[in-house]
Amino acid sequence: MENRTQVTHFILLGIPYTEGFETILFFTFLAFYLCTLLGNLLIFSAVLVDPRLHTPMYFFLCNLAVLDMGISSLSVPKLLASLWFQDKVISLGGCMAQVFTGHFLGSTECLLYTVMAFDRYVAICHPLRCLIRSSRWRVCALLAASNWIASSFHATIVTSLTFTLPYCGSNVVDYYFCDIFTVANLACGDKYILETVVFTNTGVVPMSCFVLILASYVRIVFCILKMNAGEGRRKATSTCASHLVVVTMFFGPCALIYTQPQLSKVLVTPVNIFGNLITPMVNPAIYTLRNKEVKAALRKLRGGQMPAR
Repeated sequence: MENRTQVTHFILLGIPYTEGFETILFFTFLAFYLCTLLGNLLIFSAVLVDPRLHTPMYFFLCNLAVLDMGISSLSVPKLLASLWFQDKVISLGGCMAQVFTGHFLGSTECLLYTVMAFDRYVAICHPLRCLIRSSRWRVCALLAASNWIASSFHATIVTSLTFTLPYCGSNVVDYYFCDIFTVANLACGDKYILETVVFTNTGVVPMSCFVLILASYVRIVFCILKMNAGEGRRKATSTCASHLVVVTMFFGPCALIYTQPQLSKVLVTPVNIFGNLITPMVNPAIYTLRNKEVKAALRKLRGGQMPAR
């Protein structure tokens, strides 16, 4: 019979080719992480306290802020501990948590962007339907809840398939956090079922979401072109442009990482850091730089004044 050892922990090697730069990277990533938390907390608080922002669009923006904080917190704290304290050991439960949380939050964000595109399509192309606010709120709340529930099922399936594989060799993960590809490569069993599920869930589903987003914005562009020049057209264009930039920043790294699992380590690590740290940090800035309503709410939040209803 095959001699197998029960894996109780993994060793994360960290970011490759960074020997001697640990202190610089620690303070750089710490600054990015704190900016991510601060920016998204400000957006969440501004939407929460300003009644004028209690609309479906900003409801989804709050969901996005929570997701961005979660995605950034997935790997950065452990990475900071590794850089500063040289603590590279992660328990089996911690590794499972990273795999589950990464795919749970990533899948939720992918579906959320699709729902946000649909909401923009309804608001711009069918504005009369937005007048029925209670009905629209019910639909938006149902869609958001469905996103979180569906993503939890997806993450549970993927994590279960990953850690039911037999691990009988090395427990050294050649990366700075636990992900499916990096962990499954250490397994000594048949990975066909896992690879099939991963291709379906992290390949076909995101591609379908991207196609739906693209179709929604094609219709939105035609609707905007038919509008008369004015404040409504400017506001619609600004909101949609911000969303498109964020969608591109999200789907770009995902497409590179999950459609090219054999991508060289030199490229895949910066791409993953960009998706897990840079994108969550700049999302609040993208949504607020040209948004007068959010900037006004942030000013009132800073001044401690409650906006009038």
